[in-house]
Parts: sequence; C-alpha cells; structure tokens
Amino acid sequence: MSRYIIQGGRKIEGRIRISGAKNSVLPIFAATILNGSENIIHDCPDLKDMEIMIELLKILGCNVKKEGNTVIIDSSGEIKHEVPDSLVRKMRSSIVLLGALLSRLKKANICFPGGCDIGPRPIDLHLKGLEQLGVKINESHGTIFCEAPDLKGTEIHLDYPSVGATENIILAAVFAKGITIIRNAAKEPEIADLQSFLNKSGAQISGAGTNNIRIEGVESLNPVEHTIIPDRIVAGTYLIAGAATSGNIELENVNIEHIQPMIAKLKESGCILRTGQNSVKLNVKNKLRAIDTIRTLPYPGFPTDLQAPIMALLSKAKGTSVIIETVFENRFKHVEDLICMGANIKVDGRIAVIRGRNKLMGANVIARDLRGGAALVVAGLCAEGTTVVEDIEHIDRGYENFHVNLQSIGADIIRE
Repeated sequence: MSRYIIQGGRKIEGRIRISGAKNSVLPIFAATILNGSENIIHDCPDLKDMEIMIELLKILGCNVKKEGNTVIIDSSGEIKHEVPDSLVRKMRSSIVLLGALLSRLKKANICFPGGCDIGPRPIDLHLKGLEQLGVKINESHGTIFCEAPDLKGTEIHLDYPSVGATENIILAAVFAKGITIIRNAAKEPEIADLQSFLNKSGAQISGAGTNNIRIEGVESLNPVEHTIIPDRIVAGTYLIAGAATSGNIELENVNIEHIQPMIAKLKESGCILRTGQNSVKLNVKNKLRAIDTIRTLPYPGFPTDLQAPIMALLSKAKGTSVIIETVFENRFKHVEDLICMGANIKVDGRIAVIRGRNKLMGANVIARDLRGGAALVVAGLCAEGTTVVEDIEHIDRGYENFHVNLQSIGADIIRE
C-alpha cells in the first residue's frame, strides 16, 4: 500500500488545470457500448476507476486504446452481456453498464457493485425504473439477471433524484419504443454531459439539468468525438486546499456554474475569489471564519463529495461550524483521523459540529475512502509537522496526479 508524506505549514501558490470529471467519464464510457462504433473521448482523467471501467469494456468485447488523456473505444465487435464480478465489486459506478447492455443486447447479468464504504447506496431505484421500461429482473446469490425483449417508453417518477438511476434509465431508454419521461431526475452536470454525448451520437434527449428528462427512442446511433466536462469536485478540493493553507491559487479549465455552491461557502468563510470565463482565483488574507451551517444536497446544493475536505478546512477556522450530511449515512469516517490531528469535532448521527482550533498537528492517519482521504491531505497541508496518509489507493480513484499537482504549487508532499 502507498502513502503520502506531507510537511505541513506551507502556503500553496500557483496554477492548476482541472482534469475531466470522473463522474462524467464513467457513464460516458458505458454509453459507448450503444452505438457499436469507434468513439473518441478527450480529457479523460487518469484514475484507478477509469482503469477499471476500461478493463470492463475490454472484457465485454470493446477495443480500447489510451493516448494520453484521450481514450478511443471501439464497440463494433461482439459484446458480451455478463459483467465480471471481480471488477464490478471494486467500483460502484460499474452499475451503469446495466442500462447500456440492456439497451444494446436486451439482456445483462451483473453483480451488486462496490466502491467506497460510505453507507447504504441501494440500487432499488435503478431496478424499479428499468422494470417500468419493461425489463424483467431476477436476483440470485448477489447477481442481477435482466432481460428486456421489448423496451417501451413510459413515465418514470424517481423517489429520490439518484444520479446512477437517472443515468441507467437514460441509457436503457435510448432505443426504447416511444417516449420516456423521467420525473424528479438528478440534475448534476454529469447527467447533462451524458446527454450531450448521446445526442451527438443521434439520440433524442432533452431536459438534462432539470427535474424532468425526455428521451425519444431512436433506432441507431453514430460514432462520437467528445470532450469530458471539468471535474467540479477536484476543483473544489484544490480551492479548499488553497484556502486551508492561506494560499493564492488559480484553477484553469473549470465550469464556474458547476462550482458555485463551493464558491459561496468559501466566500462565507472569508476567502477572496475572482472568476473568469473558465477560471477561478482564490486568495486568503485573513484568518478563516466558521460557516454556520453546511447541508449536503444533490446538485445544485453543496456536494456530499466535498463535505470531508471542507470539514478539514473548518477545523482551523475561527468559531463553530455545523455540517449536516443528508446524502449518505456513513460519511464521517475521516473524523477520527482529523481528531488525531487535533481537530475538535463532535458527531451525532448525520450532524458534525466543528469548533475551530488555532492549529492542527501532523499525525499518522489512514485514508478510509476517496473523499475522506482527500480531506486528510488538506489537513496535512495546513498542519504543523509531518503527516503520513496511509492507504492512498482510495485517493487514486478520484484524483489524477494529486501529489504532483500539489507539488507544482508549492506543497511539500511525496508519495512512497
């Protein structure tokens, strides 16, 4: 297992280009199965999760080539309908292959997915929506067996605006007869990027980014060349790191609209932010202030994926902050390690109360999940002394060249 060694207390200053969005590239990779053609995808982040998805596509029958941050996926060959358990259990996002395979092959077998252990994330909404399209589903010994001989458009109301369920239903409905309407759909920018990719290929989808998405079934799709949107979570993490170290940083290749919830909270804490067309600059001149309340919500609310990193920041802010985690049940695993570094945090169920301290101290800590691991890196950057973050393979799942980028803006961080 690898680890980061961080010498804290240094301001980070400089410029970073934000990579393509992990949560966009994975469903778009799955969507390449639909058109049976060669697809060229630009600005793909070099991540462990992307490697897993590429391996899955190869096993299913796709020809995949990687040239820098461009990935070429040829799905014109014979595609298998059985997704291997060993890889699916490593990455929750692999469940989106279900909708893609059902759309193209009318059948699919897949086990229940894995990923970060941050509480129950049932796929009931996925299966319920697919059943309404006409998919016949059987579950046995942890595997889902699906057949869809006659997919038909219908109106589907999601009980919760699940990103994964919305993506799976969109993919399954592309070739369905008639019109499918998804009510209470997820509004995340990554959904809109999936719509953009599919529409370039010839799909008839509208409404992504709103509560209601409309899919009119088509008979075939065409090859696509597409560029992935910037990763708003990665952008938010670097902004938080800059703020935590009282730094001065500029991010390029960002979509300002996508990071507005983060910008608003950082301004509330006393950061100075200036936005350009595709860039944002952050500067900190005074001690950061506590933020009264942060409530994680689906987009356009404050993202649950930035709850842990901003908690690390607030551990050094002046005053008391409250974070309410409404999306996942078990997303405070990083608290124990932050406390080891001197943070004053009390957790009661889904509520964390953070009383800011003047300083954090370096410690040996463990990355227990992706975003919690990023939070510990943020804490290490602003702590006094040496911080060692173990099990950083979790962090590799969501951040491309994390320590290299941080080194480029002045952080004292190495990987062993």
